[in-house]
Amino acid sequence: MIDKDTLLKHLREDVYCRIGASPIHGVGVFAIRPILKGVDPLKSLVPRDEVELTSADLEGLHEGVLSQMEKYCFFEGDQVLASANGLNTVDMAIYINHSKSPNLRLVAPGKFETIRAVKEGEELVMDYDITFGETHHFD
Repeated sequence: MIDKDTLLKHLREDVYCRIGASPIHGVGVFAIRPILKGVDPLKSLVPRDEVELTSADLEGLHEGVLSQMEKYCFFEGDQVLASANGLNTVDMAIYINHSKSPNLRLVAPGKFETIRAVKEGEELVMDYDITFGETHHFD
């Protein structure tokens, strides 16, 4: 259980972003205040743990649940990485859009870092090709 002092410290020091309509792709993550270089703007009080599943584990799930998993989980071959918190809580990080001019990078699973100062109102973006080691094409 998180106490009041811990929550207030988090609200003062660690909350930098909001979700909003993105000119890049649908929904994005935006700075609600300036963010210095080297900051994790998505630091959370909830651990970003993942559970490894296989496609066989997903057999029998409702098609609506599977559709949500395709949007919010990482699929690679037969492996699926799903949030240990389930699908009823959403990690803002899933809305980080791709850009060849990133201001954010993934430094470890669930840990991000700004690679330059970010202005209030600016969208946080990362280069998916560098982050995930593959080429992404978008319409």
